[in-house]
Amino acid sequence: MLTILGPRQKSYCDGISRRGFLKVGGFSMAGTASLGLPDLLLLSRSREPNRWTSQGCDQHISGRRASASGHVGEIKTDAPQEIRGDFDPIATSVPGIQIGECFPKIAAAAEKFVFIRSIVGCAGGHDAFQCFSGWDRRNSTSIGGRPAIGPVMSKLFGPTQPSVPPAMALADKTRHVPWSEPGGPGFLGAAYAPFKPDSDGLANLKLNGVTLDRLQDRQSLLGGLDQLKRKADSGGLLKGMDAFNQAAFGVLTSNKLLDALDVSKEDPELVARYGDGKPYQYQYDGAPTVNSHMLVARRLVEAGVRSVTMSYGRWDSHSKNFDLVRDHGGKLDQGVAALIQDLDDRGMLEDTTVAVWGEFGRTPRVNPNSGRDHWPRVSCCLLAGGGMRTGQAIGATNRLGEYALDRPVHMQEVIATIYHNLGIDPGTTTISDPTGRPQYLIENRIPIREIV
Repeated sequence: MLTILGPRQKSYCDGISRRGFLKVGGFSMAGTASLGLPDLLLLSRSREPNRWTSQGCDQHISGRRASASGHVGEIKTDAPQEIRGDFDPIATSVPGIQIGECFPKIAAAAEKFVFIRSIVGCAGGHDAFQCFSGWDRRNSTSIGGRPAIGPVMSKLFGPTQPSVPPAMALADKTRHVPWSEPGGPGFLGAAYAPFKPDSDGLANLKLNGVTLDRLQDRQSLLGGLDQLKRKADSGGLLKGMDAFNQAAFGVLTSNKLLDALDVSKEDPELVARYGDGKPYQYQYDGAPTVNSHMLVARRLVEAGVRSVTMSYGRWDSHSKNFDLVRDHGGKLDQGVAALIQDLDDRGMLEDTTVAVWGEFGRTPRVNPNSGRDHWPRVSCCLLAGGGMRTGQAIGATNRLGEYALDRPVHMQEVIATIYHNLGIDPGTTTISDPTGRPQYLIENRIPIREIV
């Protein structure tokens, strides 16, 4: 999964900054039930006052976050072959840190990353929701479940402007639905779920069949917009709309949002640096490896979207692990390295948190099908940006990679770190659940001390 958190802008004394929050999730994204956009905007405007503690009017709240799955952790060179597997370690730009050979571009920029090799606290099921929220999806189901970071941002801060949704999800729904989880709203309700520009539940935002796949056809898109605007004005439609319908119409016709979705406006050399992720292999019930979504996500955050999620690939390597990781690893390596360099070149990396991880680890021992099975006891995570102290590795597993031997890092510590980087104090911030009871965002509320 890949998650990104965006550039700082001016903060005001109400404690709310105008910085965006991007979230690119590597396995999952979903739609927004059956509410139309006017309903979503109405509900987002009528929310109760925020329940959180401000730390001063110069704080910066929000940002970008990204996460993706892959083998960037330890390689046990002194373990037996059935543990070590087929991949060799390679040196990185940081002396003493090695990662898997499928990630040469990340290795070359290791000084911009934090490698966490001892993630604990994961559940063993296929559900990326825990990487977006820090919670097992089954937690607090009686009140609707826990909200993910994107919906929390939508709840606390709302949209940056009427024509831009606060949270968006790019990728198509996967056949195994939990792999297309966008980071759901939980007990906050559907009003705070990420908006998909091509979602079945938001068909009112489709423009004469123009979907995300057709955004390259700029002339067709602009022609459709102009025709829609002329019909609306000539028929007096806008005069008869209430404020929330007008806001929804603004999203639909806003060139600002649509321009952000149009990567043809980017320098072709930059687009090529990200790569296209083709061929989209190993989809099965997962998602394709679309590298351009990382670029689109960055553009959406620049346009004012607080949270953007996407699914990337299928990492369930029960068989032929070597082929899958070789294919996905190289593509992910190119996209993530390009994203980090792009953010750095734009002066955004210090204010942008990028997290790359999956919902659990894989078994230390290779199975008879040349694959690895589910292993929630320990996994890894890659972080970058956000003003963190990068260029270091945290934690270690035992000789056979079975469990965390040194400095276990609970996955909620990663979420706490992300909230910290956004200017949200995870130790004091609460949101009221449907019963009116204030709920902390997570249980483990102390950020990773080594990097903040």
